[in-house]
Order: sequence, then C-alpha cells, then structure tokens
Amino acid sequence: MHRVNTSGSNLKILVVDDSNTIRRSAEIFLKAGQHDVMLAEDGFDALSKVSDYQPDLVFCDILMPRLDGYQTCAIIKRNTKFASVPVIMLSSKDGVFDKARGRMVGAQDYLTKPFTKDQLLKAVAQYAATLQGDPA
Repeated sequence: MHRVNTSGSNLKILVVDDSNTIRRSAEIFLKAGQHDVMLAEDGFDALSKVSDYQPDLVFCDILMPRLDGYQTCAIIKRNTKFASVPVIMLSSKDGVFDKARGRMVGAQDYLTKPFTKDQLLKAVAQYAATLQGDPA
C-alpha cells in the first residue's frame, strides 16, 4: 500500500520530462510551494525513481523517447504498490484525444505546457486534498 502524506506538509513529487527546461521550471515552482522534488528525464528513469522515491504525486510528459508518458503511466498504475499515486500528464498539445488516452492509462489529470507556477501548484493542491481525504 502506498504511504499517503497526511501531515499537511510538503509532498514528494516526481517530475518526468525529457526537456531540461521544463524539469527545472517545475522544480523551481514546486520547491517554492515547499514540496520535495525528484526529477526524471524519461520513462525508464521515472520507473526506477517511483520505486526508490515513492512519490505522493507524479507529473509525466507524454512525448518522450524510448518510453512515452502513456506507457510510463500505465506501468506505474499496474503496480499495486503505486496504483493509488496520482499521475498528471504534461503535454504541449491540448487535444481531447490526448486527454482521453491519458485517462485510459490511469492518469488523473492533464496539464498543458507551458504551465505557470500557479497552474502547477493549483494541480498539486487539488491532489494534496484528495490524498489527505479532504474534499477537493
């Protein structure tokens, strides 16, 4: 069973994106929100870090080499230990098909890039409330 952070304090968040700029921006924004951040540059890197880091929340890019975001999300969700960890897909495309496909592999939400600090922290706050059993 996944350990849920119920202390109301910072969350452990994994950001998966092949763009160094996106990873660094997300890290700066999330750390400003007092969260612990781990970065991964592709799906394979993400899978090992999910296991080692046990994040409370994952932001995952869709278009990545080797293992795309849909495949990465599906593998995370198939593991019973991490199936309850919310995954939010990141994409530069804002299409209905992309959002539907993300939901099909178990993603909880979808954030369009480029995102602002407020958009990112709002998404985290929404899932923090869910993780802690509070109404979102």
